[in-house]
Amino acid sequence: MTKYLLLVFMLILPLNVSAITADEVMKKSQAAFLYQGKDFKARVMMKLISKGGAERVRELTMLRKNYGEPGGDQKFFMYFFQPADVKDMTFMVYKYPERDDDRWLFVPAINMVRRIAAQDKRSSFVGSDFTYEDISGRDIQDDTHSIVKEEKLGGKDCYVVKSTPKAGDVDYSYKISWIDKTNFLPLKEEYFDRKGELYKVFSADEVKTVKGFPTVTKRTMKNLQSGHRTEVTYIKSDYNIGIEDSLFSERFLRQPPKKWIE
Repeated sequence: MTKYLLLVFMLILPLNVSAITADEVMKKSQAAFLYQGKDFKARVMMKLISKGGAERVRELTMLRKNYGEPGGDQKFFMYFFQPADVKDMTFMVYKYPERDDDRWLFVPAINMVRRIAAQDKRSSFVGSDFTYEDISGRDIQDDTHSIVKEEKLGGKDCYVVKSTPKAGDVDYSYKISWIDKTNFLPLKEEYFDRKGELYKVFSADEVKTVKGFPTVTKRTMKNLQSGHRTEVTYIKSDYNIGIEDSLFSERFLRQPPKKWIE
């Protein structure tokens, strides 16, 4: 009997040792959600919907280029087509691992490029329920991660990960993420406020494969306290199109090349 138990223990032990960690899950999720391909372009429709159902629409082109391995440096460029109050506005991010990102916003109404302070990363992105940090991503090392369980969500096997900020520089106390075990995309995220109450929910509403890359093409962020939500749809998306480094400059914030934004 003792030999039998020992054999069972020896067979089980390697599985436990090699089990994926929460940090590894989140790194794979970040790579799948924010770093696929060498570069990426999408035409984006963003609907801002009030509690009463009133809608405002923002249309933009988003471009992203990776530098190095997943989790490394990135650059983002966004150009807004509508509505009139944000038309021709551009937004640019230099994302760095382990330090604050650099962010710039060009406001055509005053013909000014404004540097966005690091402490503004949790501010609303152009009036939506997404923050600046939601757009470019949060650094993995800023949080402590733990796998709390594994379960199905919408028929998909998921890791459920709790992420707790190490510093008090965000507007939530912790976040729960459902990460698809197959492609590591985040299917759902729940944000809990300082009182431990659920106040914001992200959902990946549609996933399509684009050039071999599973891509979240529809997503929603809901603020449960205000009743407001933002729905984002990628009308067109593409990878590995050869975005030039020169695009990510203050010069093109003011006058972006048509070939990249159309």
